[in-house]
Amino acid sequence: MAKRISAQLFVSRLSAYTTDQSLRQLFSPFGQIKEARLIRDSETQRPKGFGFVTFESEDDARKALKSLDGKIVDGRLIFVEVAKNAEEVTSEINSKKAEDRG
Repeated sequence: MAKRISAQLFVSRLSAYTTDQSLRQLFSPFGQIKEARLIRDSETQRPKGFGFVTFESEDDARKALKSLDGKIVDGRLIFVEVAKNAEEVTSEINSKKAEDRG
């Protein structure tokens, strides 16, 4: 059985000209999208060059990941990976801190 992945993807190295709408359009051929959003600087409101795309199904997310990771979009080489949940991130931070101390 295939490994289960999250239906949420993390997309990095996006062009400064990428919008929420163009991000959604880029991923829409792979399935139904719940949300596509760029992360913005809180002061300038400019996109930081990365964002998240959440699909309705894990299979659609997997198809998009395989098709778009390492592709050139708007003149930029983008990376697509499974988004980590908050628990995983916290666990990684804590284990890194323990390594640094030890």
